[in-house]
Amino acid sequence: MNINFSKVQKQRLRELDAPLNLQEKSFSSVQDRDEAFRDIEQQLVRQGKQHLLEIRNTSRRPALCELETKLTNVLVKNGFVQVVTPIILAKGMLAKMSITPEQPLFKQVFWVSEDKCLRPMLAPNLYYLLGEFARLYEKPIRVFEVGPCFRKDSKGGHHLNEFTMLNLVELGSPEERGKQRLEELAAIVMEAAGIKDYQLIPASSEVYGETVDVVAGLEVGSGVIGPNALDAQWGWVDPWVGIGFGLERLIMVSKGHQNIQRVGRALMYFDGVRLNI
Repeated sequence: MNINFSKVQKQRLRELDAPLNLQEKSFSSVQDRDEAFRDIEQQLVRQGKQHLLEIRNTSRRPALCELETKLTNVLVKNGFVQVVTPIILAKGMLAKMSITPEQPLFKQVFWVSEDKCLRPMLAPNLYYLLGEFARLYEKPIRVFEVGPCFRKDSKGGHHLNEFTMLNLVELGSPEERGKQRLEELAAIVMEAAGIKDYQLIPASSEVYGETVDVVAGLEVGSGVIGPNALDAQWGWVDPWVGIGFGLERLIMVSKGHQNIQRVGRALMYFDGVRLNI
């Protein structure tokens, strides 16, 4: 007779980020199961407390902050200009991205007034800035932004309503190098995130059409090779390459966490550790 952890025990093990193989263990008796649960729980609690002490005693920063710094530094070294744009977005900016009431993403937007919303993506602001920079800078023009985005996303271990995006765009590179350049830019980010095992997989988007997903067990980013049908809305037609990454997903993969809530902005977790330990 195989006896598994109870529903309550499994929930506690998930909260403590126990590996899946431990969560799925089976036992020959209830007594053996309960003893094993106590041992595993105590070990995970000790590990969590040790991690919290290390952060305080070594002046370490949360993984989300450290990753943002790493990505910023490596992109600046590779010739990208960092920009900081508004979090509140005009409805008209979404419309220029083809996000209208008929489009599914429109229903996931957090509206703060009739014509203002919390940005569900960084792309509209970057499109706008690239149109301005195209008059001021020689090509290629390389820009990036790291910042919060908001979306009424589906529930689950891989989704957040408030998440952190990195978007990087290179405008004006030779069109024939688009695929190669997308691979190079993805490699820069994935190396900084400490992820070696990943693939670039063709995909599609209701906004951009043909895209390329960056997959490392789960999708951590999505790239586009332009020109794109949207470009004319913003006043430029040059070839371009862009990728957007979810920082919480990058951390989730690199740290081996079971759900994304523990690495995002939270009150129940701190740097991956459940605080009710």
